[in-house]
Amino acid sequence: MAVTATRSQIITYTVDVTGTETISAASNAASPGSVTLHTFTGAGFNTVTLPTGGSTVVSGTIVPPAGNTQTITLKGVTGDTGVALHLTDPTTIAFASTVTTFGLTVGGTITGLRIFWT
Repeated sequence: MAVTATRSQIITYTVDVTGTETISAASNAASPGSVTLHTFTGAGFNTVTLPTGGSTVVSGTIVPPAGNTQTITLKGVTGDTGVALHLTDPTTIAFASTVTTFGLTVGGTITGLRIFWT
């Protein structure tokens, strides 16, 4: 069952520069409103499939487990160079409507990586 999801990022500056910026994305009335838990065993490429079943995913927020020490590289397909992600900070990706999968290449076993789907 789809739910309505609203996504935003809030950036707060302090010390030399002060201020707050709120960056809002479009609301998604067909969001899956779900969280998936992933374990990647050993180094290598892992295909991640966006949820379906009557919902439309417009973004995913990747949250590595606290204390993660393994590299995580975002990829479209196994052969591309990709983009290295932070080992522990969350990363949000907004997807085009044609995207059904993406890849994460990891440097070793990662247990408990979460993806919040909106």
